[in-house]
Amino acid sequence: MSENVERIVFFRLKRVILTAFLFMLLGISLELYLLGHYEDALQLIPILCIGFSVGLLFVLILKGTKLAEVLFKLLLGLTALSGVYGTFLHLNANYEFEQEMRPTETTWNLFIESLSGALPALAPCSMLVLALLGYSYLLLLKQKK
Repeated sequence: MSENVERIVFFRLKRVILTAFLFMLLGISLELYLLGHYEDALQLIPILCIGFSVGLLFVLILKGTKLAEVLFKLLLGLTALSGVYGTFLHLNANYEFEQEMRPTETTWNLFIESLSGALPALAPCSMLVLALLGYSYLLLLKQKK
């Protein structure tokens, strides 16, 4: 492949990942707002992660300093951890509800039922995917072809 074709492919890949990242930022934010996911401090964690991600993303695009890259990378780590922690919180709340409803049920069956409980148990994992997309974009920024 010629160098010019490689640059075009690289530019398109970077644009696709950035677009996917922006759509996920917007989509998750909108979903959290529509669900009223801002009632207590723990529910604000993903909203804050997204807000700071948007801010740092614009700093990276406009003025890609080393400090901005490091802060963005740290924020992406926190975003991923918030997804893991949110999944735990959702599963735990669903499990406790199922346990109240079916006190004699086995632990395994309660766990299986908690996966499809009132709270979307795996929805917070979207924060993990968001972080991976952001990190992919950061890796492409470092290439600077």
